[in-house]
Amino acid sequence: MSNHHYIACDLGAESGRVLLGTLDNDHISLEEIHRFPNGGVTVNDSLRWDIPRILTGLNTGVRKVASRKIPIAGLSCDSWGVDYVLFRGNGRIITPPYHYRDKRTDNGLERAFDTVSADEIYAETGIQFMPINTLYQLHDDLLRRQSLLSAAELFLNIGDYFNLLFSGVARAEQTLASTTQMYNPVKNGWSWKLIGRFGFPKSLFPEIVPSGTVLGPLLRELAAQTHLADVKVIAGCSHDTASAVGAIPAQGQNWAYLSSGTWSLLGIESPQAFINKKSRQLGFTNEVGFRGNVRFLKNITGLWIIQECRRWWAREGTEHSYDELTAMAEKAEPLKSLVDPSDPSFMKPDEMPMRIVDYCRKTDQSIPSTNGEIIRCVLESLALLYRRTVDQIEEITQNKLKIIHIVGGGSKNGLLNQFAADATGRDVVAGPVECTGIGNILIQAIALEHIPSIEKAREIVRKSFPLLRYEPKGTNSWKRGLEKFSDLLSRRPG
Repeated sequence: MSNHHYIACDLGAESGRVLLGTLDNDHISLEEIHRFPNGGVTVNDSLRWDIPRILTGLNTGVRKVASRKIPIAGLSCDSWGVDYVLFRGNGRIITPPYHYRDKRTDNGLERAFDTVSADEIYAETGIQFMPINTLYQLHDDLLRRQSLLSAAELFLNIGDYFNLLFSGVARAEQTLASTTQMYNPVKNGWSWKLIGRFGFPKSLFPEIVPSGTVLGPLLRELAAQTHLADVKVIAGCSHDTASAVGAIPAQGQNWAYLSSGTWSLLGIESPQAFINKKSRQLGFTNEVGFRGNVRFLKNITGLWIIQECRRWWAREGTEHSYDELTAMAEKAEPLKSLVDPSDPSFMKPDEMPMRIVDYCRKTDQSIPSTNGEIIRCVLESLALLYRRTVDQIEEITQNKLKIIHIVGGGSKNGLLNQFAADATGRDVVAGPVECTGIGNILIQAIALEHIPSIEKAREIVRKSFPLLRYEPKGTNSWKRGLEKFSDLLSRRPG
């Protein structure tokens, strides 16, 4: 195994990054070359994604890599799921794509169930019901903006769309397609049954390719502009969580993963899907991972609530770093008050601290009175939600879980990691932080036959990055906290 370099374009809801990955024998390193802000923009009272701005950020990063004058073997883009671009021809956008937090998603489930029952949708897809899913967004287009669908030639989810812009090849990569709730994880393809029942134009749906598919060379004009020769554009795992799971430094069985960021994605890797009454009732999803493995998981609220509190306080004139907020939370009283992080009141932006206070007041709890108490309330509530989710996974799969691997930006929060170990009663292994970017690079290396297997890739991760282990403590107080938390969730409507 010799020295190879790769470009990972990693798009998140808050920022985009262009990363340079280097594989040197049994060691991988990652360097952030360029970071740029991302987020929704308001267009005529709707929330959209600014695709040209994202593309400018990616192109800037790629040019910075090119200035290093080193040989680059591959390039691949990954992104969040569910959102998509409608386009014609060589990627010409019909309209700025909607942001999943746009208000149009609010009643998406009810409208869809008038056409196809929830039972049929879940039986076909095994995907958790969330109004932000591509299915409900596309259904809204069909009901209110049919002219857009008529004008479009194809749709692609965000990561695949940027792979198209770099390669000129329009393909839906398997892991990202599986997040749409229009993919059948048993048949490993689009659910033409659902697509037909909803009346979507079949011509909109691109060919699905497996993760690790080489799409082709970098477009000739881009190669000429950047002087990057012989670069292959790869549909790795275009869904960011699938990329992250590909780089989990796990061994053997009996482990769960938690991709901790704006969202918390908690689940297991399985050779089979779990599509049954219990998995549907508990809100689990069957998304696809590298080379067709199923990521059986639940998509739950993550650090979004913390991010929104920080943003609101900054707007009000008080700036706090995440480290400062964590330090303040550590000093606050333990398990004083809790919230249900999945409550709909915490889904939308703005006034998040007041929403937390209102929730505690309405549920007859102690009211958090300081910023530190608010943050501790959220962190402890997240940890208890992890406990509840892990227990549910064990119940459905009959698989005892001993270790939770926490990766992503949230893995830097030592307090939350310890809370997760305490609340779940399981060892937590934290790191690496940049698991999405690392997975993006490693899957490119597998696609180009620089690494033989995913098992070898995970071994390389264990050798290349420091990992921190957290053991459970204070279990009695957390048992009482779990009882209180379970009571809160039992009051949730439905």
